Amino acid sequence: MRVIAGKARRLQLKTPEGFDTRPTTDKIKETLFNIINPYLADSDFLDLFSGSGAIGIEALSRGAKYAAFVENNRAAIDCIRQNLKNTKLDQQGEILALNAIDAIRALELKGKVFDVVFMDPPYDRLLEKEILLKLQDSNIIYCDTLIVVEASLNTDFDYLEDTKFQIFRKKVYKTSQHVFIEMK
Repeated sequence: MRVIAGKARRLQLKTPEGFDTRPTTDKIKETLFNIINPYLADSDFLDLFSGSGAIGIEALSRGAKYAAFVENNRAAIDCIRQNLKNTKLDQQGEILALNAIDAIRALELKGKVFDVVFMDPPYDRLLEKEILLKLQDSNIIYCDTLIVVEASLNTDFDYLEDTKFQIFRKKVYKTSQHVFIEMK
């Protein structure tokens, strides 16, 4: 796995060993960033369920000014730390070694607000629903924050009808999808 574009282009990224993380393939990552690139310049980027940190690092490489990486797996946290150092983006990144809900609470207390939120939770556990329900009343997002969820094809987002959010775009792949969400 590598950084695709920007100031850290072509640099290799480490991934945690084992099956606890699911690295996003370069092809899917490139498609994702072709869509979200207009939102990245000087943005604050939140990478929930960061894994190796590849998505947040790609955002920094492409122009985000700051990225918070939320991960509670020790091996993955070590990878994020190494990847940030290797790409020389460590001064722009912050690692929160917490679960996603606790990290949102911590960021609320800091008064941090994000332009883009990306999450890639473990599939089919409804964690994205829990996070979105928390985010809708959180002060860490703006009214125009872009939220992107990577999810399995089975993931149902019908519950969004009863929230402050709406889906404005979906990109479907063979085994997963990116769902682009905004405030209504």
